[in-house]
Amino acid sequence: MADTRTYGGYRTGGLWAAVRISLAALLVGSGIALFLMMEYDERCAQGLVRGPGGLRGTRNQAFPPATVCEFERGDVSSLGNAWVLGALLWVALVVLVVCLFAALVAEWFEPRPGDPLVEPRSRAEQVSRTGSAFFVTGSLFLLLYALAGWELFTGPSSACSAGGGWGYHPPRTLEYSFFPPQATCQYASGATERLTSDWLSSLTALSALPVLLAGVGFVLARRRRREERSRKPR
Repeated sequence: MADTRTYGGYRTGGLWAAVRISLAALLVGSGIALFLMMEYDERCAQGLVRGPGGLRGTRNQAFPPATVCEFERGDVSSLGNAWVLGALLWVALVVLVVCLFAALVAEWFEPRPGDPLVEPRSRAEQVSRTGSAFFVTGSLFLLLYALAGWELFTGPSSACSAGGGWGYHPPRTLEYSFFPPQATCQYASGATERLTSDWLSSLTALSALPVLLAGVGFVLARRRRREERSRKPR
């Protein structure tokens, strides 16, 4: 007799809807923040940005994306008075992370049908769902990694001079890492700078976590599907 058992899976439609909305808000908000960062460090150096005391230096903040001008008695950010934007970015990030992780972890389990939070689902459908999640999260991770670390693949020790056009004094690569993709570059003047923006490097590293969660769900779904097939009469 064929195995006619009905399986179930948690309803995650609401979680995925929250993921899409928070991701859209995060992308739009980050785009605005990155726009505000444009040439902000130069404006600080030229004295166009006022702060408490003399200017000591500038740095890039990973999240929310911002350029911070460090003065003697305090800092001034490129977000300026747009603190609401920074707060919204943090809220969107928290909602995105919580809902995404909850939706992916929910795919690990196979609850019995009958609960309002559970919907009937075949194991073949579960394999398809988890496989799609693994493919999408993996593709996004590879895309981010390629954007953040393509110079490292041209030669790690010469990543800072990748692309040419440096003449006789190309920047030196002092140190590098493949995960997260990052390198420290030293220019002829002696100044040092990160090869990749801190926010992009951090985002690339964090994007590996959803891939791991989706991969676990896919492996579990495939194992259950094989067990189901092995019980069917030949």
